[in-house]
Parts: sequence; C-alpha cells; structure tokens
Amino acid sequence: MLIQDFDYHLPDDLIAQEPSPQRPSSRMLVMRRTTGGCELRNFSGILDYLRAGDCLVMNDTRVIPARLFGRRLESGGRVEALLCEDLGGGLWRALLKPGRRLRPGVRIAFGKAVVATAAVEGRNDDNSFDLRFDRADLLEWLSEHGELPLPPYIRRLPRPSDLERYQTIYASQPGAVAAPTAGLHFDREILRRIEGRGVEIAYLTLHVGPGTFQPVKSERIEEHRMHEERYALGEESAGRINQCRARGGRAIAVGTTCVRVLETCADREGRVRAAAGRTRLFMHPPMRPRAVDGLLTNFHLPRSTLMLLVATFCSTEHLLAAYELAIRERMRFYSYGDCMLLL
Repeated sequence: MLIQDFDYHLPDDLIAQEPSPQRPSSRMLVMRRTTGGCELRNFSGILDYLRAGDCLVMNDTRVIPARLFGRRLESGGRVEALLCEDLGGGLWRALLKPGRRLRPGVRIAFGKAVVATAAVEGRNDDNSFDLRFDRADLLEWLSEHGELPLPPYIRRLPRPSDLERYQTIYASQPGAVAAPTAGLHFDREILRRIEGRGVEIAYLTLHVGPGTFQPVKSERIEEHRMHEERYALGEESAGRINQCRARGGRAIAVGTTCVRVLETCADREGRVRAAAGRTRLFMHPPMRPRAVDGLLTNFHLPRSTLMLLVATFCSTEHLLAAYELAIRERMRFYSYGDCMLLL
C-alpha cells in the first residue's frame, strides 16, 4: 500500500492549540466499523455506546517534564534536550540540539538554581544520545526544573495549566514524553458513571516516545521502520480483558497506544497474555485487530503510523470519509482536539 493513500488536507485553524473548556465537553464522531455510518455527539454521550460487560482499556503512563535547557560546560554553548527514556542508573536516552558537536565526554549543565549535570556517553543510529546524569533523584528534580514537552504542532509555550490538562486523570506511571491523548476526554465523573453501567476498566502502560510524531517517509507503507516503545500489561488486566471477551463483552481500547500493547500480547485467537518489554509492532492495512473490538481515538496527522493503525479497524475509504466529515463540521484535530469512537 502507498502512504499517499492516507493523506488529507487539514486547515491550520482546526489544529487545536488549547484543550476544551472541560474534559468531557469535547466533540465525538461515532463511526460504525462495518458500514462507515457516522454520527456526531458530545463526548459525554459515550455512555450511550457502552454496554454492561464491556471493558475499557486505558494507558496509565504519565508525561514527565522532559524538556531541558542547558549549556556545555567547556564552551558555554546552549543545548536543548528532550529526555526520551530512563535506561536506569542515571542513564537516559535523549534527543539533543544542536547535536552536531556533542561527542562522547561532553558535559552539559541543566537548570539554574539547582543544577543537574550530564555527560554524553554516545550517539545512537537514530541520532539520539545517551546521557549519564549525576543525580539519583532526576525524576524528582525534573518535576521542579523540567518543561512539559507539548507536541510540535501546538505553536505556543507550555503554561502551568498544561501540567494538568496534558495528562490523563488516571496517569500514574511516569515515563512518557507525549500523552495518550484519547484519555484526555475523561474526568472522574464520567469514569464513575461508566463503571456504574457495569463497564470494567483495565489498565496497561505504554510510555509514548517522540517517534509517535514521526511521519511515514517511505512511499510503500510496508517499508517503514517503526519506532520502539516500552510497555507492560499485568496479569490482572490481561485476565480481565480475556474474561470480558469470553463472556461476549467488547474490549474497547482508549487510544492507539493500548491497541499496540494488546496486539503485541495477543495470540492468534485474540487472547492476551501478561508481558512487559519493548514493541515495534506496526499496524497497518490490511491487518485487522485480534484482541480489540472498538477504539476511542483522537484525529491524527496525515501519513502517520497512528492514522494507519486506525485504518486497521475499518476500510480506508470509510476512514477518509469520516475525516472529511470532521473537517466539514469543524471538529478540532490532534492532541488537544476532539475524538472519534469506532465500534
């Protein structure tokens, strides 16, 4: 398949720069997977589409304040860092700019009043760097001195309010540099009402990395090399999901990140097993999900791996028609935007 088949034109003013006034006040496009039929609702109407015995699967990763600004100790040159993954023992995988002169041994000081110092240990094939920090309490230090890494298409600096709104209300496992944005629409009242309907909730973890924003650069989809992300699916959640489907309920993924984990952990019959590790799973048509029956997701960048994953739930024609409808209805796109529910 060709990546050009997953292109569309989006007016710039539909790229959401701010979250909705209240989490559940966003809009939702509901699409029937088999027919492509669509209807428009407010997100709070999601309760009308859930049934007792269903299971919502949510990603509990937490976005860390991963953007840092520092200077090279030897020359004073400025350095910007995006910490992508904690490798343990003070070692972090990071994107650095400018990176051309950052060779092994270069030391960088980040922060002002309270400084964290890191040494470049190496450069990787994907142009990321390994940084060794001198602080054992770096995550705690980041909470005071790091900056929240908003997506590149949000054309403003982070505000204090983003620390709360660019985070799901159930985020508990720090490690992501981008939010699993389908979960941003839920508040505690909506979750309470959903559980009151007899819908179960299962949690897993996938730490979203910066690769989530990378476009597919190869013309043929199959030639794309997928980025890698860390995940964990526990025994309790795996059992809850399998039991749900065995009794005729639906496993509905809240976000593409949950789909990646469940499909990574699924056998041929669609049963999932508890596991933890790293996944490079690249879902694209004509693949179809084995372990997931429905998907809540935001609207995604054209030519992106996220859009290709959504296209495994329906025909490409139906997906593009739904996106055209969302544009005509002036729905809001991307991380702080509206959402669609595929059932």
